[in-house]
Amino acid sequence: MPMEPPPDLASLSLAQIAQLVADHRLPPVEQWNPDHCGDSEMRIARDGTWYHQGSPIGRPAMVRLFSTILRREADGTHVLVTPVEKLTIAVEDAAFVATAVKVEGSGRERRLAFQLNTGDLVAAGPAHPLRFAEGEDGPRPYLHVRAGLEALVARPVYYELAELALADDADPAGVWSDGAFFALVTA
Repeated sequence: MPMEPPPDLASLSLAQIAQLVADHRLPPVEQWNPDHCGDSEMRIARDGTWYHQGSPIGRPAMVRLFSTILRREADGTHVLVTPVEKLTIAVEDAAFVATAVKVEGSGRERRLAFQLNTGDLVAAGPAHPLRFAEGEDGPRPYLHVRAGLEALVARPVYYELAELALADDADPAGVWSDGAFFALVTA
């Protein structure tokens, strides 16, 4: 069965995004515990590009499919898991990249929804917090996606968040989403 193309974030309201997120069903990877079978010979680069045996995976539908069976283990490693197989996958930074943001409202009433490089949608809030870490190239924002998996917020999207924070003039600088405040300070 072919995967549906990702939705167009710009054309959706936050209510529509929330409904799409609620309707999106992922495989129950947290319930699958097969024996470890080896290395998948795959990696996810810092920019979100997926590779197999050193070559980029050129089919976005394949990347979306693999992303649905991605899990982060308790020791911090990442695996691709099915009911009968578990393979290690190397992740250079975060498993996903947040490539776009949709903003509705302002101040404490603001809601932010992010689109990932896989096409998935994630609404920031208490269940999906933003965090900021200091990196070699400056602050690095991350969005919690699911079960320990995070998305690195792409630099242009981070600049949009910084503009929102500056406009709000909060101390410390930060953004609100779905009733939660996320300070743009590094941990």
